[in-house]
Amino acid sequence: MVANTQDFTAVMKDFMGSFPVDTKTVEDAIKTQSSLNEKLSAVSLTAAQKSTDLSAKWAQEALTKMTTFSSAKTDPADYMKSVSNFASESAEAAAEHMASFAEIAKSVQTEALELMMAVGKNISTDISSVANKATVDPTTSAKKSTTEK
Repeated sequence: MVANTQDFTAVMKDFMGSFPVDTKTVEDAIKTQSSLNEKLSAVSLTAAQKSTDLSAKWAQEALTKMTTFSSAKTDPADYMKSVSNFASESAEAAAEHMASFAEIAKSVQTEALELMMAVGKNISTDISSVANKATVDPTTSAKKSTTEK
């Protein structure tokens, strides 16, 4: 005896067909998410570029200062003066560069917050329209069914 196995393809097709799925909503959600990801990526890449440029500038300035610091001196007191100047210039540069890094971070935070606020606004608008549609459709169906009797 050969056992006949039931073909579940038709059963699953009928089963899934009884649950309507609005693919437009899913497509819109994917588009919205992709757009947000693109914008957030642009913000982070811009910040990374600015940060890298600032780091390179800081390193170049430090190397330039090292050139004057490492040059030969005739008087031993000049070495101490050179070390002192290098230390004070480096401290001043560090304060300036750290402030610049803080500005970069502040701008990233502001841009990200603006993006999130815009997304929140879009989501609330979408939810309102879905809620309105969900209210109108059953009401319209109910009116149709009562007037058809």
